[in-house]
Amino acid sequence: MAGNPQLLDELNDRSREVFRRVVEAYLETGAPVGSRTLTRSLSEQVSAATVRNVMQDLEFLGLLDSPHVSAGRVPTQLGLRLFVDGLLEMRELTNDDRSKIDETMGSNRPDVSGALDRIGAALSGLTQGASLVLAPKHEAPIRHIDFVSLSADQALVVLVSADGHVENRLFRPPPGQTPSSLREAANFLNALAEGRTLGELRSIMGQEIEKRRQEIDKLAQELIESGLASWENEVEQSGRLIVRGRSMLLDSAESVDLDRIRELFDDLERKRDIEQFLELTEGGDGVRIFIGSENKLFSLSGSSLVVSPYMNADRKILGAVGVIGPTRLNYGRIVPIVDYTAQVVGRLMSDRG
Repeated sequence: MAGNPQLLDELNDRSREVFRRVVEAYLETGAPVGSRTLTRSLSEQVSAATVRNVMQDLEFLGLLDSPHVSAGRVPTQLGLRLFVDGLLEMRELTNDDRSKIDETMGSNRPDVSGALDRIGAALSGLTQGASLVLAPKHEAPIRHIDFVSLSADQALVVLVSADGHVENRLFRPPPGQTPSSLREAANFLNALAEGRTLGELRSIMGQEIEKRRQEIDKLAQELIESGLASWENEVEQSGRLIVRGRSMLLDSAESVDLDRIRELFDDLERKRDIEQFLELTEGGDGVRIFIGSENKLFSLSGSSLVVSPYMNADRKILGAVGVIGPTRLNYGRIVPIVDYTAQVVGRLMSDRG
Protein backbone atom coordinates (compact mmCIF):
# COMPACT_ATOMS: atom_id res chain seq x y z
CA MET A 1 0.00 0.00 0.00
CA ALA A 2 2.95 2.28 0.59
CA GLY A 3 4.47 4.57 -1.99
CA ASN A 4 8.21 4.72 -2.66
CA PRO A 5 9.69 6.33 0.50
CA GLN A 6 12.98 6.97 -1.30
CA LEU A 7 11.18 9.34 -3.65
CA LEU A 8 10.55 11.72 -0.77
CA ASP A 9 14.21 11.53 0.29
CA GLU A 10 15.25 12.52 -3.22
CA LEU A 11 13.35 15.82 -3.06
CA ASN A 12 15.28 18.88 -1.89
CA ASP A 13 13.81 21.15 0.80
CA ARG A 14 12.15 23.49 -1.70
CA SER A 15 10.55 20.69 -3.73
CA ARG A 16 9.35 18.97 -0.58
CA GLU A 17 7.76 22.17 0.74
CA VAL A 18 6.06 22.95 -2.58
CA PHE A 19 4.75 19.39 -2.75
CA ARG A 20 3.48 19.46 0.84
CA ARG A 21 1.72 22.80 0.40
CA VAL A 22 0.08 21.74 -2.88
CA VAL A 23 -1.34 18.62 -1.21
CA GLU A 24 -2.45 20.45 1.95
CA ALA A 25 -4.18 23.17 -0.09
CA TYR A 26 -5.87 20.57 -2.29
CA LEU A 27 -7.11 18.57 0.71
CA GLU A 28 -8.52 21.77 2.19
CA THR A 29 -10.17 23.26 -0.92
CA GLY A 30 -10.41 20.49 -3.52
CA ALA A 31 -9.20 22.95 -6.14
CA PRO A 32 -6.04 22.88 -8.27
CA VAL A 33 -3.23 24.93 -6.74
CA GLY A 34 -1.42 27.55 -8.83
CA SER A 35 2.16 28.81 -8.54
CA ARG A 36 1.13 32.39 -7.62
CA THR A 37 -0.91 31.13 -4.67
CA LEU A 38 2.05 29.09 -3.42
CA THR A 39 4.61 31.89 -3.63
CA ARG A 40 2.71 33.81 -0.94
CA SER A 41 2.93 30.93 1.56
CA LEU A 42 6.42 29.46 1.05
CA SER A 43 9.00 29.93 3.78
CA GLU A 44 11.57 31.32 1.30
CA GLN A 45 11.01 34.18 -1.13
CA VAL A 46 11.01 32.77 -4.65
CA SER A 47 9.36 33.81 -7.89
CA ALA A 48 6.23 32.26 -9.33
CA ALA A 49 8.35 31.08 -12.28
CA THR A 50 10.65 29.16 -9.91
CA VAL A 51 7.66 27.55 -8.21
CA ARG A 52 6.23 26.62 -11.63
CA ASN A 53 9.49 24.86 -12.51
CA VAL A 54 9.42 22.91 -9.24
CA MET A 55 5.82 21.90 -9.87
CA GLN A 56 6.73 20.71 -13.37
CA ASP A 57 9.51 18.56 -11.87
CA LEU A 58 7.02 17.09 -9.37
CA GLU A 59 4.62 16.42 -12.23
CA PHE A 60 7.40 14.63 -14.12
CA LEU A 61 7.93 12.41 -11.04
CA GLY A 62 4.23 11.48 -11.10
CA LEU A 63 3.39 13.26 -7.84
CA LEU A 64 1.31 16.10 -9.30
CA ASP A 65 -1.04 16.39 -12.23
CA SER A 66 -2.60 19.22 -14.27
CA PRO A 67 -6.35 18.64 -14.64
CA HIS A 68 -6.59 21.48 -17.17
CA VAL A 69 -4.05 23.47 -19.14
CA SER A 70 -2.47 26.19 -16.95
CA ALA A 71 -5.04 25.61 -14.18
CA GLY A 72 -2.67 24.68 -11.37
CA ARG A 73 -1.78 21.25 -10.01
CA VAL A 74 -3.46 18.55 -7.91
CA PRO A 75 -1.77 15.54 -6.29
CA THR A 76 -1.94 12.19 -8.06
CA GLN A 77 -2.82 8.98 -6.23
CA LEU A 78 0.93 8.32 -5.91
CA GLY A 79 1.40 11.84 -4.56
CA LEU A 80 -1.36 11.41 -1.96
CA ARG A 81 0.12 8.08 -0.87
CA LEU A 82 3.58 9.62 -0.52
CA PHE A 83 2.13 12.52 1.47
CA VAL A 84 0.12 10.22 3.77
CA ASP A 85 3.09 7.94 4.41
CA GLY A 86 5.78 10.57 4.84
CA LEU A 87 4.43 14.07 5.49
CA LEU A 88 1.00 13.76 7.07
CA GLU A 89 0.76 15.29 10.52
CA MET A 90 -1.83 13.58 12.71
CA ARG A 91 -3.90 15.87 14.86
CA GLU A 92 -4.76 15.20 18.47
CA LEU A 93 -8.33 14.03 18.96
CA THR A 94 -10.26 17.04 20.26
CA ASN A 95 -12.31 16.85 23.44
CA ASP A 96 -15.40 17.72 21.40
CA ASP A 97 -14.85 14.84 18.94
CA ARG A 98 -14.11 12.46 21.82
CA SER A 99 -17.29 13.50 23.65
CA LYS A 100 -19.50 12.98 20.61
CA ILE A 101 -18.20 9.43 20.19
CA ASP A 102 -18.50 8.71 23.91
CA GLU A 103 -22.09 10.00 23.94
CA THR A 104 -23.14 7.12 21.69
CA MET A 105 -22.34 4.84 24.64
CA GLY A 106 -24.49 6.84 27.06
CA SER A 107 -27.31 4.28 27.09
CA ASN A 108 -27.35 1.28 29.41
CA ARG A 109 -29.57 -0.66 27.04
CA PRO A 110 -28.04 -4.02 26.08
CA ASP A 111 -28.80 -3.27 22.43
CA VAL A 112 -25.53 -3.71 20.56
CA SER A 113 -27.11 -3.15 17.13
CA GLY A 114 -28.60 0.16 18.27
CA ALA A 115 -25.27 1.28 19.71
CA LEU A 116 -23.47 0.45 16.45
CA ASP A 117 -26.10 2.42 14.52
CA ARG A 118 -25.51 5.44 16.76
CA ILE A 119 -21.74 5.08 16.42
CA GLY A 120 -22.05 4.99 12.62
CA ALA A 121 -24.19 8.14 12.62
CA ALA A 122 -21.76 9.96 14.92
CA LEU A 123 -18.74 8.90 12.84
CA SER A 124 -20.38 10.17 9.66
CA GLY A 125 -21.34 13.47 11.28
CA LEU A 126 -17.85 14.08 12.65
CA THR A 127 -15.98 13.27 9.44
CA GLN A 128 -18.51 14.55 6.87
CA GLY A 129 -18.07 11.27 5.00
CA ALA A 130 -19.97 8.01 4.82
CA SER A 131 -19.28 5.72 7.75
CA LEU A 132 -19.03 1.94 7.58
CA VAL A 133 -19.45 -0.26 10.65
CA LEU A 134 -19.14 -4.02 10.24
CA ALA A 135 -21.10 -5.59 13.08
CA PRO A 136 -19.85 -8.97 14.28
CA LYS A 137 -21.70 -12.09 13.31
CA HIS A 138 -23.44 -13.56 16.33
CA GLU A 139 -22.46 -17.22 16.56
CA ALA A 140 -23.29 -18.25 20.13
CA PRO A 141 -25.15 -21.56 20.53
CA ILE A 142 -28.93 -21.32 20.87
CA ARG A 143 -30.52 -21.76 24.27
CA HIS A 144 -34.18 -21.37 23.37
CA ILE A 145 -36.54 -20.50 20.49
CA ASP A 146 -40.13 -19.38 20.85
CA PHE A 147 -42.98 -18.32 18.55
CA VAL A 148 -45.41 -15.60 19.65
CA SER A 149 -48.66 -14.85 17.78
CA LEU A 150 -49.34 -11.12 17.40
CA SER A 151 -52.27 -11.23 14.97
CA ALA A 152 -53.75 -13.45 12.26
CA ASP A 153 -51.04 -12.37 9.79
CA GLN A 154 -48.13 -11.45 12.05
CA ALA A 155 -46.00 -13.42 14.49
CA LEU A 156 -42.71 -13.06 16.32
CA VAL A 157 -39.89 -15.56 16.55
CA VAL A 158 -37.68 -15.05 19.62
CA LEU A 159 -34.17 -16.49 19.73
CA VAL A 160 -32.22 -16.62 23.03
CA SER A 161 -28.53 -17.48 22.78
CA ALA A 162 -26.49 -19.31 25.39
CA ASP A 163 -24.68 -16.04 26.20
CA GLY A 164 -27.99 -14.29 26.97
CA HIS A 165 -28.24 -12.43 23.66
CA VAL A 166 -31.91 -12.02 22.63
CA GLU A 167 -33.11 -11.31 19.09
CA ASN A 168 -36.63 -10.96 17.74
CA ARG A 169 -37.89 -11.13 14.17
CA LEU A 170 -41.35 -10.34 12.84
CA PHE A 171 -42.63 -12.69 10.14
CA ARG A 172 -45.83 -13.57 8.33
CA PRO A 173 -47.05 -16.98 9.55
CA PRO A 174 -48.93 -19.41 7.31
CA PRO A 175 -52.73 -18.99 7.29
CA GLY A 176 -54.58 -20.89 10.02
CA GLN A 177 -51.89 -20.77 12.72
CA THR A 178 -53.03 -22.05 16.10
CA PRO A 179 -51.54 -21.97 19.61
CA SER A 180 -50.85 -25.71 19.32
CA SER A 181 -49.01 -25.35 15.98
CA LEU A 182 -46.86 -22.54 17.46
CA ARG A 183 -46.04 -24.75 20.45
CA GLU A 184 -45.29 -27.74 18.24
CA ALA A 185 -42.97 -25.70 15.99
CA ALA A 186 -41.07 -24.31 19.01
CA ASN A 187 -40.73 -27.73 20.65
CA PHE A 188 -39.44 -29.27 17.43
CA LEU A 189 -36.79 -26.55 17.00
CA ASN A 190 -35.71 -26.54 20.65
CA ALA A 191 -35.10 -30.28 20.51
CA LEU A 192 -32.76 -29.73 17.55
CA ALA A 193 -31.21 -26.41 18.56
CA GLU A 194 -29.47 -27.21 21.81
CA GLY A 195 -25.74 -26.56 21.49
CA ARG A 196 -26.05 -25.49 17.84
CA THR A 197 -25.66 -22.05 16.28
CA LEU A 198 -28.37 -20.60 14.07
CA GLY A 199 -26.38 -21.42 10.94
CA GLU A 200 -25.89 -25.02 12.04
CA LEU A 201 -29.59 -25.34 12.89
CA ARG A 202 -30.69 -24.08 9.49
CA SER A 203 -28.29 -26.43 7.69
CA ILE A 204 -29.87 -29.54 9.25
CA MET A 205 -33.45 -28.30 9.59
CA GLY A 206 -34.66 -29.36 6.13
CA GLN A 207 -33.48 -32.96 6.42
CA GLU A 208 -34.81 -33.23 9.98
CA ILE A 209 -38.27 -32.04 8.89
CA GLU A 210 -38.19 -34.59 6.07
CA LYS A 211 -37.09 -37.34 8.44
CA ARG A 212 -39.85 -36.56 10.99
CA ARG A 213 -42.58 -35.62 8.59
CA GLN A 214 -44.98 -38.05 10.30
CA GLU A 215 -44.35 -36.52 13.73
CA ILE A 216 -45.00 -32.86 12.88
CA ASP A 217 -48.01 -31.42 11.10
CA LYS A 218 -47.83 -29.35 7.91
CA LEU A 219 -48.75 -26.07 9.63
CA ALA A 220 -45.92 -26.41 12.14
CA GLN A 221 -43.51 -27.20 9.29
CA GLU A 222 -44.50 -24.00 7.48
CA LEU A 223 -44.15 -22.01 10.71
CA ILE A 224 -40.63 -23.29 11.23
CA GLU A 225 -39.57 -22.49 7.66
CA SER A 226 -41.12 -19.01 7.53
CA GLY A 227 -39.93 -18.13 11.05
CA LEU A 228 -36.28 -19.00 10.49
CA ALA A 229 -36.28 -17.49 6.99
CA SER A 230 -36.32 -14.05 8.67
CA TRP A 231 -32.66 -14.66 9.65
CA GLU A 232 -31.68 -15.94 6.22
CA ASN A 233 -29.39 -13.14 5.05
CA GLU A 234 -27.57 -12.81 8.35
CA VAL A 235 -26.60 -16.45 8.46
CA GLU A 236 -24.83 -16.28 5.12
CA GLN A 237 -23.01 -13.04 5.79
CA SER A 238 -19.99 -12.60 8.02
CA GLY A 239 -21.75 -9.69 9.69
CA ARG A 240 -24.02 -6.74 9.10
CA LEU A 241 -22.55 -3.75 7.29
CA ILE A 242 -24.06 -0.52 8.64
CA VAL A 243 -23.67 2.43 6.26
CA ARG A 244 -24.47 5.97 7.39
CA GLY A 245 -24.05 9.37 5.73
CA ARG A 246 -24.36 8.65 2.01
CA SER A 247 -25.76 12.16 1.56
CA MET A 248 -22.46 13.59 2.86
CA LEU A 249 -20.74 12.21 -0.22
CA LEU A 250 -23.20 13.90 -2.55
CA ASP A 251 -22.83 17.20 -0.70
CA SER A 252 -19.04 17.12 -1.02
CA ALA A 253 -18.90 15.86 -4.60
CA GLU A 254 -18.14 18.07 -7.55
CA SER A 255 -20.12 17.48 -10.75
CA VAL A 256 -17.27 15.47 -12.30
CA ASP A 257 -17.32 13.09 -9.31
CA LEU A 258 -21.04 12.32 -9.31
CA ASP A 259 -20.79 9.26 -11.55
CA ARG A 260 -18.08 7.85 -9.28
CA ILE A 261 -20.17 8.55 -6.19
CA ARG A 262 -23.15 6.76 -7.76
CA GLU A 263 -20.87 3.79 -8.49
CA LEU A 264 -19.87 3.79 -4.84
CA PHE A 265 -23.52 3.93 -3.77
CA ASP A 266 -24.23 0.88 -5.91
CA ASP A 267 -21.37 -1.00 -4.22
CA LEU A 268 -22.58 -0.02 -0.76
CA GLU A 269 -26.18 -0.88 -1.62
CA ARG A 270 -25.21 -4.37 -2.72
CA LYS A 271 -22.91 -4.62 0.30
CA ARG A 272 -20.73 -6.87 -1.76
CA ASP A 273 -17.56 -8.47 -0.46
CA ILE A 274 -18.36 -7.83 3.19
CA GLU A 275 -15.80 -10.42 4.24
CA GLN A 276 -13.19 -8.60 2.15
CA PHE A 277 -13.99 -5.40 4.05
CA LEU A 278 -12.73 -7.15 7.18
CA GLU A 279 -9.71 -8.48 5.27
CA LEU A 280 -8.66 -4.88 4.60
CA THR A 281 -7.78 -4.60 8.29
CA GLU A 282 -5.37 -7.53 8.25
CA GLY A 283 -1.72 -6.88 8.89
CA GLY A 284 -2.01 -5.03 12.17
CA ASP A 285 -4.41 -3.60 14.68
CA GLY A 286 -4.04 0.03 13.64
CA VAL A 287 -5.76 2.34 11.19
CA ARG A 288 -5.13 1.71 7.51
CA ILE A 289 -5.62 4.16 4.65
CA PHE A 290 -6.56 3.03 1.14
CA ILE A 291 -6.44 5.66 -1.60
CA GLY A 292 -8.22 5.36 -4.94
CA SER A 293 -7.49 2.12 -6.76
CA GLU A 294 -5.61 0.73 -3.72
CA ASN A 295 -9.08 0.20 -2.27
CA LYS A 296 -10.09 -3.11 -3.88
CA LEU A 297 -13.71 -2.91 -2.71
CA PHE A 298 -14.56 0.53 -4.03
CA SER A 299 -11.78 1.17 -6.55
CA LEU A 300 -14.14 2.01 -9.41
CA SER A 301 -15.42 5.02 -7.51
CA GLY A 302 -11.87 6.29 -6.87
CA SER A 303 -12.68 6.78 -3.18
CA SER A 304 -10.45 6.74 -0.13
CA LEU A 305 -11.15 4.47 2.83
CA VAL A 306 -9.81 4.94 6.37
CA VAL A 307 -10.50 1.73 8.29
CA SER A 308 -9.58 0.09 11.59
CA PRO A 309 -10.50 -3.27 13.12
CA TYR A 310 -12.03 -3.44 16.58
CA MET A 311 -11.21 -6.22 19.02
CA ASN A 312 -12.54 -7.78 22.19
CA ALA A 313 -10.60 -8.11 25.44
CA ASP A 314 -8.83 -11.20 24.05
CA ARG A 315 -7.52 -9.18 21.08
CA LYS A 316 -9.71 -11.13 18.67
CA ILE A 317 -10.83 -9.05 15.67
CA LEU A 318 -14.63 -8.91 15.68
CA GLY A 319 -15.39 -6.33 13.00
CA ALA A 320 -14.26 -3.00 11.62
CA VAL A 321 -15.16 0.68 11.47
CA GLY A 322 -14.24 3.10 8.72
CA VAL A 323 -14.93 6.26 6.78
CA ILE A 324 -15.17 6.42 3.01
CA GLY A 325 -15.21 9.51 0.87
CA PRO A 326 -13.42 11.34 -1.95
CA THR A 327 -9.63 11.13 -1.98
CA ARG A 328 -9.71 14.69 -0.64
CA LEU A 329 -10.31 13.51 2.93
CA ASN A 330 -8.93 15.36 5.93
CA TYR A 331 -6.71 12.39 6.79
CA GLY A 332 -4.90 14.08 9.69
CA ARG A 333 -8.20 14.56 11.55
CA ILE A 334 -10.09 11.46 10.41
CA VAL A 335 -7.42 8.86 11.29
CA PRO A 336 -7.45 9.58 15.07
CA ILE A 337 -11.28 9.70 15.03
CA VAL A 338 -11.50 6.26 13.38
CA ASP A 339 -8.82 4.91 15.72
CA TYR A 340 -10.65 6.12 18.85
CA THR A 341 -14.03 4.89 17.54
CA ALA A 342 -12.57 1.40 17.00
CA GLN A 343 -11.31 1.40 20.60
CA VAL A 344 -14.74 2.46 21.89
CA VAL A 345 -16.52 -0.26 19.89
CA GLY A 346 -14.00 -2.84 21.11
CA ARG A 347 -14.74 -1.88 24.73
CA LEU A 348 -18.47 -2.04 24.01
CA MET A 349 -18.16 -5.58 22.67
CA SER A 350 -16.02 -6.67 25.62
CA ASP A 351 -18.46 -5.15 28.14
CA ARG A 352 -21.49 -6.75 26.47
CA GLY A 353 -19.81 -10.13 26.37
